[in-house]
Amino acid sequence: MKNKGFTLIELMLVVIIIGTLAALVIPRLAGRAEQARNTAVKADILSNIPLALDLYELDNGVFPSTQQGLDALVEKPTTQPLVKNWNGPYLKKKPIDPWGNEYRYICPGINNIEDYDLFSIGKDGSEGGNDDIGNWED
Repeated sequence: MKNKGFTLIELMLVVIIIGTLAALVIPRLAGRAEQARNTAVKADILSNIPLALDLYELDNGVFPSTQQGLDALVEKPTTQPLVKNWNGPYLKKKPIDPWGNEYRYICPGINNIEDYDLFSIGKDGSEGGNDDIGNWED
């Protein structure tokens, strides 16, 4: 009677092949998650949230104040400057970056004096780091 199954050598050969393939593929995918988060933040900062802010400004004649913040895009503001033509919500919920932090909004902006600054504090969770992404960057 002949034994059915794999020999130890055959199993070791399969493990070595899988290990070699993993060693080639995993380094190529390692930085992709962080790159995808950065791309999502840039899309939010350069198009998604600005579109809502532009609609708000079109309806009300002004952008939300720094104090009102991005909350003014979700609920009608109750602080100055009060608005009469609020037709929101302009966003379904307050925007959060991929690292779980709220986007920062300053109006009038420090970098965009005639407009507003909109930025993410990035992965490190602190303002002013090298990983901050803002609407004033190229």
